[in-house]
Amino acid sequence: MSEWWRGAVVYQIYPRSFQDHSGDGIGDLKGIIQRLPHVASLGVDAIWLSPFFASPMKDMGYDVSNYTDVDPMFGTLADFDEMVARAHELGLKVIIDQVLSHTSDQHPWFQDSRQGRSGPFADWYVWADPNPDGSPPNNWPSVFGGSAWAWEPRRRQYYLHNFLDTQPDLNFHTPAVQDALLETMRFWLDRGVDGFRLDTVNFYVHDALLRDNPPHAPEPDGQIPVNPYDMQDHVRSKNQPENLGVLERMRALTEEYVDRAMVGEVGDRDHAIRLMSEYTAGDRRLHMAYSFDMLGPEFTAAHFRDKIESFFAGAPDGWPSWSFSNHDVPRHVSRWERHGPDADSVAKLAIGMLASFEGTIGLYQGEELGQTETDLMYTELTDPVGLRFWPENKGRDGCRTPMTWESHRPNAGFSDGTPWLPVKPPQAARNVAAQEGDAGSVLQHYRRVLAFRKSREELVRGRTAFLDLPEPLLAFHRDTGGSRLTCVFNLSPKGRTLTVPAGLEAVGPGQAAALDGTALTLGPNGYAFLEGWPQG
Repeated sequence: MSEWWRGAVVYQIYPRSFQDHSGDGIGDLKGIIQRLPHVASLGVDAIWLSPFFASPMKDMGYDVSNYTDVDPMFGTLADFDEMVARAHELGLKVIIDQVLSHTSDQHPWFQDSRQGRSGPFADWYVWADPNPDGSPPNNWPSVFGGSAWAWEPRRRQYYLHNFLDTQPDLNFHTPAVQDALLETMRFWLDRGVDGFRLDTVNFYVHDALLRDNPPHAPEPDGQIPVNPYDMQDHVRSKNQPENLGVLERMRALTEEYVDRAMVGEVGDRDHAIRLMSEYTAGDRRLHMAYSFDMLGPEFTAAHFRDKIESFFAGAPDGWPSWSFSNHDVPRHVSRWERHGPDADSVAKLAIGMLASFEGTIGLYQGEELGQTETDLMYTELTDPVGLRFWPENKGRDGCRTPMTWESHRPNAGFSDGTPWLPVKPPQAARNVAAQEGDAGSVLQHYRRVLAFRKSREELVRGRTAFLDLPEPLLAFHRDTGGSRLTCVFNLSPKGRTLTVPAGLEAVGPGQAAALDGTALTLGPNGYAFLEGWPQG
């Protein structure tokens, strides 16, 4: 087994927004095929495709109505097979999303289950009787607002939906559900995919007794959260110990194939790092897991150090996946721009840091351009989160606007039609063509950093040991046992100088750094890779 995934760089493609080939304003599989050479040119190892399955698109494909077919807006199974073949020709592995905790309410399984309390799919979803006063069976809320329970008059029962009421939760306590989902995964493995990204992996199993969640501790500032979901500690509605058995069955399935891998999304504000460690410990569960701990506003050396150290303390033999952006959060350049002199400096610092972290790393389409969050009006939104919680939470559309390719083409080269989300001038200005010929661009910096990472075994497989430096300096060694690389970062818009051992040499791309004897000067957002730091 090559364990290609260990230390790999995975590039996330959001199909709706990558490249429109058909001209209908929505990205598609043929468009992805057209642009795969760009992805390969970055020096990444794999692509992760967000959902492209048949769906009514109430949550942009995260509501699946057929797990084993392509939605017509994206193309056909033949297009998918062509895309996988082309990716493999370019040396790219292919990971696809699997949305298994819930289905669309249009899925045939749910259409049968909602009819009554008997039948082949009656217990495939989470059903519960009302309380004597007609209220839902417990206090569980939906991530998207309101109760996590919706009434079905045909059964005279409530069904669970952790997200939209059109996304009913599957009942993983029913063995046939697990069996059926494993078969849908096998379908894609047989078509040649190299692995899966498992959506909401800690949501699979719920507390069978349907006990209430306890309240969450009050916010430090005393404010009530925008979303009441954040007022509970979700120890009953998700994060159940039985989840481990499900993961072990999935791992056993991948072990039937050669060099397949799974990465799980752990969504939890309090327990994510612990669950990441638990879900990847040993060799019978997930290959990798990631959380939202590096996808938020926090930007301090202490924060990044704590997350990395906490993970490996919990699972010395586990493996994390770290990302700074994805399709669910504001783009990191916009989140962290105040910590640098300009957006480009922050973007270049971010890839230097991320490429140095122990684990597998994920890039989200457009971040190689230093892409920023799109400012949208309410009338332009499609995301149910933004529509529900505007203006305090503007939702996820701002990071999902189309990829920008050429400034002289309509919609920056994404589509000749009207795009499903607008391409605005600040985003169009950051396009691939404009940055290709600029040696100082964010795009070219990404390529240099990723090539350096791939060339250094310390960054791919080396273990991490942090240095005790004051904020805003983040520094650590990456050791293989035979060689050491030291990484030093200035997470600040102000320059910093620190004393380092004599005899060091600066190597690799770096940014705004100068080494003069024992003085290492890091400009705003400056960073350096150093060789020769004494052992011990």
